[in-house]
Amino acid sequence: MRLLQPDDFRNASRAELVYRALRAAIRDGEMEAGERLRETDIAEKLGVSRTPVREALQRLTAEGLLSVTAGRGVIVTEFDKQQVLELYALREVLEGAAAAFAAERASETDIDTLRQLIEDEAAGAGDGRSLAATNRAFHAALCEAAHNRYLTSAISALADSIDLLRGTTLAADGRRQEAEGEHRAIVDAIERCDPAGAERIARDHIREARRIRLRMLSPQR
Repeated sequence: MRLLQPDDFRNASRAELVYRALRAAIRDGEMEAGERLRETDIAEKLGVSRTPVREALQRLTAEGLLSVTAGRGVIVTEFDKQQVLELYALREVLEGAAAAFAAERASETDIDTLRQLIEDEAAGAGDGRSLAATNRAFHAALCEAAHNRYLTSAISALADSIDLLRGTTLAADGRRQEAEGEHRAIVDAIERCDPAGAERIARDHIREARRIRLRMLSPQR
């Protein structure tokens, strides 16, 4: 997180800016699951008082990105195996629906955007953070192509929770290429206006991501 500057405060309150900075740090892996957050440390890093930090922490706690524990205070939320299963189960349903809606409603511009993001995936750097960012952009664009504001809101909230999981499934051997192929198949189904096919491929895509995620949680198996 960078020190906030005077120009940053022109269009947003201090609490809002602290909230955005912390949310971005969690999303980008700068703050990992289980990490303890201290008001004084954050206030010093961002150059603000503790009051906006406290407000931002309360907001992030209400959204589930932070948790309050008896022994460690405020921490970045950690998920157990059952919670991961629940997250991916909901993600499968929502993103399957997004793909189906996109097959009915996507514009040529939407499809061009999705295809460009796939090309970015193919040409991108191999580090985990870069892969995760490009993948996130593809799934966000898929959601936008569905043209359903309520679905967009639900998937956005879910994506915030997914971002709390350590690492990326795309780092698994061969998964990057597999995922790229699955993304292409989803867009192909959208372009030929095949809602059932798009939904099926999207749900299979998320199920495979879940399988790898569970393997990452239990590498000994």
